[in-house]
Amino acid sequence: MKLSVLMPAHNEEEALEKTSAGLIKKLNAHKIDYELIIINDNSTDGTPKIADSLSRQYSGIKAVHRVSEPGFGKALRAGLAYISGDAVVIMMADSSDDPGDVVKYFHKIEEGYDCVFGSRFIKGGRVYDYPVLKLIINRLANTFIRVLFLLRDNDITNAFKAYRAEVIKAISPIESDYFNITVELPLKAIVKGFKRVVIPISWYGRKSGVSKLKLSESMKKYLQTVMRIWARKMMNLK
Repeated sequence: MKLSVLMPAHNEEEALEKTSAGLIKKLNAHKIDYELIIINDNSTDGTPKIADSLSRQYSGIKAVHRVSEPGFGKALRAGLAYISGDAVVIMMADSSDDPGDVVKYFHKIEEGYDCVFGSRFIKGGRVYDYPVLKLIINRLANTFIRVLFLLRDNDITNAFKAYRAEVIKAISPIESDYFNITVELPLKAIVKGFKRVVIPISWYGRKSGVSKLKLSESMKKYLQTVMRIWARKMMNLK
């Protein structure tokens, strides 16, 4: 089984090399066949050069460059067009996600699950240096989604998840251009009934660079995406 890892990167020159090297070291240690697709999302710093350098240094890395308006969802959608693996993991370039959890995701896919959702907020999960305001909004947003969709999952909004390639095909077309893609993908997979498992993961606050998530701009897009998927779900139930 081959694993594709998508890593969108917008102005991540300080973290990209460390994040990529740490992931590859872990995947190689566990003898996992992989490809790492770094999507340079119209960066204005040294990210493009670092991505190209990494692709020359590691045969398993592919650098994809977007030059149009940046957007996390746009970057992921562009990256998905390049995957050749049996499963795909979405991983942040800022070193907030633990590469050891990618290995755990892969093994759960091997066990037969269609989707693997990590949670930072179940037993065994860990969160380090999460900004207080973002944490409060995160918990409120996830509670809203849980109630609306009648779920037990409590970390739907986190991008760091794994999907079989056929799940991505089944939930396409993917519509989100920005961080709202982080709720579109898992909620569509849940609504379609794909077999999933939730495991504890670790999350680390970024040590360099600047967060690209703008709460004031993103909350409306998140809500619109959640309500659109819920409305479609309810229409199909009738």
